[in-house]
Amino acid sequence: MVLHGKFMKKRVLFLCTANSSRSQMAEGIINHFFRNKIAAFSAGTKAISVNPTAIEVMQEIGIDISKHESKNLTAFDGQNFDYVITLCGNANETCPLYIGGTKKTHIGFDDPTKVQGTKEEILREFRRVREEIKEKLTDYFLEEKIITMR
Repeated sequence: MVLHGKFMKKRVLFLCTANSSRSQMAEGIINHFFRNKIAAFSAGTKAISVNPTAIEVMQEIGIDISKHESKNLTAFDGQNFDYVITLCGNANETCPLYIGGTKKTHIGFDDPTKVQGTKEEILREFRRVREEIKEKLTDYFLEEKIITMR
């Protein structure tokens, strides 16, 4: 946990394969909307770079992840987290395993980078996944009683 004012923030690590889209969006969403309660981080098994389309669709909702860096899981070696959440979508993906978490959970999302089509079709898929991440993670942290809606 991280001290924030009088309260301890929960530390959450979001994991995905490449740490380029889903985990980056999750980190940005949680740090934006729940920064007083949660300190979110993200990593992957093979860090590449933050996907420009993920940056674009996050900017549409007022969240800037353009300064985020894609991180390998080893960047967090020796650190402890209250929650480690894998975000891989389907059985064909290998979700990373991290042992430094008190509670491990899987909340799967489709990989928007797999969609082929026009720029607008790709943006539509990234937006859909962004909204699904926002909704499912908000519901999850409400159920865990980490956040409350006022």
